[in-house]
Amino acid sequence: MRSVKIAVARETREGEARVAMVPELVGKLTGLGYEVLVEPGAGESAEFADEEYAEAGATLSESALSDADVVVAVQPLDGAAIGRLREGAATISFLPVNSEQELVSRLRDAGVTSFAMELVPRISRAQSMDALSSQALVAGYRSAVVAAGLLRRFFPLNMTAAGTVQPAEVVVLGAGVAGLQAIATAKRLGAVVRAYDVRAAAAEEIRSMGAKSIDLELETLEGAGGYAREMTEDRAARQRDLLAPYIANADALITTAAVPGRQAPMLVTSAMVEAMKPGSVVVDLAAETGGNVEGSVAGKVVKIGHAQVWGGANVPSQMPGPASKLYAQNIVNLLTLMTTAGEKGDDGVTSAATFTPDFDDEIVAGSAVTHAGRIVHEPTREAIEGPAEPVVEPVETEPVETQPEPEAVEVPEADAIATQQLDLPYDQEADQ
Repeated sequence: MRSVKIAVARETREGEARVAMVPELVGKLTGLGYEVLVEPGAGESAEFADEEYAEAGATLSESALSDADVVVAVQPLDGAAIGRLREGAATISFLPVNSEQELVSRLRDAGVTSFAMELVPRISRAQSMDALSSQALVAGYRSAVVAAGLLRRFFPLNMTAAGTVQPAEVVVLGAGVAGLQAIATAKRLGAVVRAYDVRAAAAEEIRSMGAKSIDLELETLEGAGGYAREMTEDRAARQRDLLAPYIANADALITTAAVPGRQAPMLVTSAMVEAMKPGSVVVDLAAETGGNVEGSVAGKVVKIGHAQVWGGANVPSQMPGPASKLYAQNIVNLLTLMTTAGEKGDDGVTSAATFTPDFDDEIVAGSAVTHAGRIVHEPTREAIEGPAEPVVEPVETEPVETQPEPEAVEVPEADAIATQQLDLPYDQEADQ
């Protein structure tokens, strides 16, 4: 049996510097029994040289995608790359199904099995495969560093013979993975940090990072999968009114609230930003999905009032080395789940591992988008193909017993009846 070939794609989307596999983890895949192919230059933007992959046991090949059984990537493959895949191949990458419906259709039509890393279920068993969390960790750290770099004053308290410089006041909105990392980094840099999240459970996590939790005395919005529930416009307006004084007093504001596949909630109006102090800084990590801050622009720094507003665009890719390493480990863990180890024969030789996704496993089924020429992620299938036709089951009915037909009765002719009536005996007494 030949070895299953796993190809590491060279990213082609503008601004993407990460790579789906790093040299130090290639050995884990070859240890499972896979053959690893790498497109030349795949790791160059993340500072991983081709020679490092070769030394780790990978094969550099321009035909890696067309030869592969499984292709791993960060961004989804483009149409040209999908056309090079053999039928029955599999892809593992980020695949935002709401915005990439044309690519999903191409994957279906090409008979490719595709898995989306952002669809990995948020359950304890899948934590080591949760790429959204690993990349949010990088983005959260980066957001605090950006805020410190843009702010034209110290983050920490400084006491000198010439006088005392007070620490910067930082407010963080959203206490998921990115928010908590932003809090921790800003605290390490010496800032005074306050943070808010709509989930009640987040208050304790905020305090555990050394920050002060902002309590607005509003109802909590706990949602499924660790995310917050969507709030009504009335609730959002009250929240903005109560947050306004905290934001006005902040030197730096970092917003991190996002839900995969949906537009980011607007937490801060431009009027709230205009009320901030001169020289203030706003970092909006959710700018790519609509933004938490009104007026933020992904990939740009804009001026609103006296504040500089930095809109995040593919923030994890701005730190491609550590982001790639974390993402590659997520990929290895998911591949390990889908691997059937080779068996050792009587001759002592172990057969090659096989890539065998078990679609009865909730992690495999939850992250699958296309398989065997079908779109298997139901919300995506409905969005592209429309609702499924209802299946009408035949109704079983009990056989109806047929009644025997009644025997025919011979009816005399009318003249015969009249004759019979005339022949009746005459009742004289009755007549009298």
